[in-house]
Amino acid sequence: MIFGDALKALGQIGDGRFLSVLLTGVGLTIGLLFAFTVAFAWTVGLVVPESFTLPWIGEITWIDNVASLAVIPVMAVASIFLMVPVASAFTGLFLDRVVDAVEAEHYPHEPPVSPLPLGEAMLESAKFLGLIVVVNLLALVLYLVFAPFAPLIFWGVNGLLLGREYATLVAQRRLGTAGARAFRKANRMQIWAAGTLMAIPLTIPFVNLLVPILGVASFTHLYHRLAR
Repeated sequence: MIFGDALKALGQIGDGRFLSVLLTGVGLTIGLLFAFTVAFAWTVGLVVPESFTLPWIGEITWIDNVASLAVIPVMAVASIFLMVPVASAFTGLFLDRVVDAVEAEHYPHEPPVSPLPLGEAMLESAKFLGLIVVVNLLALVLYLVFAPFAPLIFWGVNGLLLGREYATLVAQRRLGTAGARAFRKANRMQIWAAGTLMAIPLTIPFVNLLVPILGVASFTHLYHRLAR
């Protein structure tokens, strides 16, 4: 049944509302990373001296320019690791649109609900991003100690986090905070399994950018199936 939920979500991936959320999230991410790179290069240029003198060589005047330019490839490599969590955080601000698109397509009989206010959505997205980063940093110890099982640990840990987040996002719209908590508690194993299924593509470059959209779409189907 969980695979059925995921297949339904994948079948709607070409929906314009899905694509607009994806492009908005990735576009904001690229803009943020570019701005951060420029600011970091400018800061390095201020900190590194314009020139200094070496014995038997003389005055070196180009070191600050080299240091500023060296920041660019460093940030390019860093962006590979930053892209997914940052894109997920930005995309999380607009996931209500994905839920609306799924419900309009598959559950048109359901009454409309009010989306989360922007401020609350930003807070929830920031909290989830922080939680993912902190938990994965702590899990690094397990990855190193049990290296052969690192992928399984990664999928299990992030599956738990993704399942909790997406189940809350979808259920909270119709059940409120307390109702969403009760829904998670009553269906914790299915939610973890579905979250783990969503965590597996996190290790595939570019495909991982689709995870927030496919995740929340899958959990929309999961919620309505279990609610029945």
